[in-house]
Amino acid sequence: MKVTLVKASATDEDVVQAARVSTQGLESLGSDTKPAGLINYLMRDRHGSPFEHTSFTFLVEAPIFVAREHMRHRAGWSYNEESGRYKELEGVFYKPGPERPLVQVGKAGAYQFESGTPAQHHVVDRDFYSSYSWAFQHYRGMLDRGIAREVARMVLPVGIYTAYYATCNARSLMHFLSLRTKADGAKFPSFPQEEIEKVALQMEEAFGNAMPLTYLAYANNGRVAP
Repeated sequence: MKVTLVKASATDEDVVQAARVSTQGLESLGSDTKPAGLINYLMRDRHGSPFEHTSFTFLVEAPIFVAREHMRHRAGWSYNEESGRYKELEGVFYKPGPERPLVQVGKAGAYQFESGTPAQHHVVDRDFYSSYSWAFQHYRGMLDRGIAREVARMVLPVGIYTAYYATCNARSLMHFLSLRTKADGAKFPSFPQEEIEKVALQMEEAFGNAMPLTYLAYANNGRVAP
C-alpha cells in the first residue's frame, strides 16, 4: 500500500481560529496564546466542527478490495478513482507476504489470526499467482479482440491495484483512523484488516506532522473523533 500526501490545508491554528470565532467573532483572529489547551478542550468535550475547517488530499495506490473498504467512509470524504472503463489496467496485483497471518481462529466478532503452516503459505503463493495470471491473460486477450474495456475488466479480481484521490477534513480523518487502526490507549477497540491499516497508518503520519497539537489531543483522549 502506498499513500502520498498530495496537498494539505490543515494546521492547528485553523482549528483554533474556527473555534474562537464562535465566541469572540473576528476580534479573536490571531489572538490565541494557548492553542493546546483549547484544542484539547474541543477534543475532550467533542466540539467537532472546528476540525472540519481543514483539508487533506491523498493519492492512494492499493488493491481494489482495500479501496472498497476505504470508500465505506463517506461522511467528510471525497474520492476519484482511476477507471477501467476509460484506461487499460496494468497487471499489478497484491499477494500477501510471508509475514501476513492467514488463518482466522474464533467466531465472528471474537477472532484472531494465526500465521498458518508452510503448506498454507505455499497454497496462497501458488493459487494467487495462477489466478492472477489467468485473469490478466484473458483480460488482455479480450482487449486484443476488440472487446470493450468496460466488459473485459469484469474478469479481473479485487486483488488488482487501483489508484484514487481521497480528500477529507481532520474530523473525518480521525474517525477513519479510529476504525482502521489498532492502538494502545484507544477508548474503543478496533479490528481492521491488515491491508487497510497500512493505508491508515500512512495517513496518520501525515496528520500528525501537519497538526501536532490536534494529533496529541486525539491520542490523549482515547482516539475518539470529536
